[in-house]
Amino acid sequence: MRGFPGAWRCASDSDMISDERAKAVWEAHRTMSGKRQPRFDVEVLRELAGDKAFARGQAYYKDGLVEIVRLEPGRVLARVSGTEDYRSELTGRAANIDGECSCPAFEDWGFCKHLVAVGLAANDADEGADDALARIRRHLGSMGAEALVDIIVRQAERDMALLRDLDLSAALAVADDATLEARFRQAVDDATEKGGSIDYRGVGAWAEEVRETLDRIAGVLDAGRAALALRLIEYALPRIAEAVAVIDDSDGEGGGLLVRARDIHLAACRAAPPDPVKLARTLFERELEDNYDTFHRSVAAYADVLGERGIAEFRRRVTAAWKKLPRLAGGPRARQEVSADHSRLADMLDYFAERDGDIEARIAIRAHDLSAPYRYHELARFCLDHGREAEALRWAEEGLWLFEDDPPDEQLIGLAVDLFARAGRAADAVALLWRAFERRPSMSLHRQLRRIAGDEATARAVAFLRSQPAAQRPTNAWHSPADLLISILMEESKFAEAWEAVRLHGASDRLKEALAMASEAAHPGEALAVYAARVDLLVTLGGNQNYEEACRLIARMAGLRDPALQAAYVGDLNARFKAKRNFVKLLGAPATRDASVHGAT
Repeated sequence: MRGFPGAWRCASDSDMISDERAKAVWEAHRTMSGKRQPRFDVEVLRELAGDKAFARGQAYYKDGLVEIVRLEPGRVLARVSGTEDYRSELTGRAANIDGECSCPAFEDWGFCKHLVAVGLAANDADEGADDALARIRRHLGSMGAEALVDIIVRQAERDMALLRDLDLSAALAVADDATLEARFRQAVDDATEKGGSIDYRGVGAWAEEVRETLDRIAGVLDAGRAALALRLIEYALPRIAEAVAVIDDSDGEGGGLLVRARDIHLAACRAAPPDPVKLARTLFERELEDNYDTFHRSVAAYADVLGERGIAEFRRRVTAAWKKLPRLAGGPRARQEVSADHSRLADMLDYFAERDGDIEARIAIRAHDLSAPYRYHELARFCLDHGREAEALRWAEEGLWLFEDDPPDEQLIGLAVDLFARAGRAADAVALLWRAFERRPSMSLHRQLRRIAGDEATARAVAFLRSQPAAQRPTNAWHSPADLLISILMEESKFAEAWEAVRLHGASDRLKEALAMASEAAHPGEALAVYAARVDLLVTLGGNQNYEEACRLIARMAGLRDPALQAAYVGDLNARFKAKRNFVKLLGAPATRDASVHGAT
């Protein structure tokens, strides 16, 4: 349980102590200072929820809309009345707070007003108070079995999920395999067929229904009917995968369901081992077609079930499929599509080569696809990692030569530079870096050059960038020679030259702001102009966050010029943006006003 203190564990640190003892320890902890401490830090609740949600949660609590269902030392479960009743749960203590709520706001934004209300109610609750579940437990314990059955049956009439669960449980006790298989297959269909018609908000409920169906199949396995469970999970797996392919799985719910299904499948295979050769064929096809990596390296996970016969069959199939694939070469005349089959088969085959300790085979597998510079980088890095420096350099040089007409691949270049250095070929490393820099200059390449060639490299890089016509400045400033020139001059603390480059070639707004921050002490005039333009943009865009950033810049500007000039500037802002009431209010706040005029401390 999150937030549960270690002091509440027994001396052996293996079993939790009783609820009664835990409550007593918790209450002692809360009162040890002589004053009863709140269970949850109120300011942390405010910070988690935000001022607006906190105020609304406070109102919910004061209006008595919170019913505590379960009160434990590290957990509070409550029902909060709102547009409808919501299940809200807080865990932890003091400033260590976590929780979840069934309301839509929690789904969209996180910590909500209902959780605030629960935290405030829990702070006022007596640790020894009777919660709803404790009362219910005592009440049910006093009833006879027949009365309990009646309660459950009446609830099942209103709750279809409970009805399905109880119905399948009852069938499991008495029905034959054929009847059960038909019933469970229908349950799988009912749970998975909705996948294509639900939006993001509905994914959680859909996944919960599929998860419950998987739990029921696991129950079949637990009941000793492993062969039936295996057939059922084999039926369920492709249907879950098809459904996951068409839902919005941003939260990873679908991937989790597939992992759960795979785990049940493995457990069923172990309990009722299928023919190992047939299993190998199934796993091979499943891994080859698997878009979610659920069955990645399945031969390793299922090794105890496959045995030597199954593993040999899996390997035979991988090898046969691999031989049918063409080698993928690189260079301008050999552009080929790389299929998903190629990378998956390469990974399967690499597992066996690694298992055999065959480095040559593993190199050959990687050399089968050299269709891009990053493939050469991977191959050269693999050779280097296994102590084959000369071979690594040979592959790196081949890749650089084959793709010399493509944009430079800095990963491959960086590795080649390192390998040249190891081989005592510093001149080749520098030549390679200059070729790449002059084709596509970057800060990373400049830094490597500077590390090897020092100030001379910087001087040459600056001269080269200055020679580039301003008209060549692309729309994407990340690749602008002008911006790179300014960045290099900044890194060298040559601020006067950097500002001159800005005047000659222009620069992106973010780069000008960075230069202003770095050089404001020596170049206050330039910095003030940049800050003023930024303030105007932020205030024009509007929004409290932008206003706050603008005020921070205004306060910074106060330290760069005469107070009278700063006061005039602030007055001009008030006049020009008087319609922006929140900005004017923030600008006129005492702390902000003093900092804006006299300079922030």
